[in-house]
Amino acid sequence: MGKKSIRENKNVFFEAREDAGLTRAQASELMEGISESRIEKMETGKTAIYPEDVVDMAAAYKRPELCNYYCTHECRIGKASVPEVKVSSLSEIVLGMLSALNSLDRQKDRFIDITADGEITEDELSDFVQIQEQLNQIDQTVEALKIWVAGTIAEGKIDPVKLEEAASKLKARK
Repeated sequence: MGKKSIRENKNVFFEAREDAGLTRAQASELMEGISESRIEKMETGKTAIYPEDVVDMAAAYKRPELCNYYCTHECRIGKASVPEVKVSSLSEIVLGMLSALNSLDRQKDRFIDITADGEITEDELSDFVQIQEQLNQIDQTVEALKIWVAGTIAEGKIDPVKLEEAASKLKARK
């Protein structure tokens, strides 16, 4: 296990490596093509971090949420279009999803009324914004579930082959 640095202002990638109990040398071994010195430069902000670096770090550190962090904090496109996801337990994700779906279900008739004519008038804006917020909440919970599944796979608690087989069977039935 690697030593914890006493350095302050560690970035999220630095902390993720340390939380994984890896030295930079060990992390470099897990991430083919990323040298120990490059890891140090990424962790200290001396060089740019690229999406492929983040994918490798997320896999090596078993922290899939690093990809969401990168997209929502580092990527110019992602900042504008990717929802930031809080790492949550499965029960929190499911309850959040059910809450958002129930709220949207109560508003579905109004949503139909607002959108039926293809225009959103000024008197419909407030309700439309509220419905849009519920859709954003659903989007966030879906993304949280994806991160939870990826993390659970990384921890070895879900067999990715069996998961893919189950998904393929479902697709074949449709």
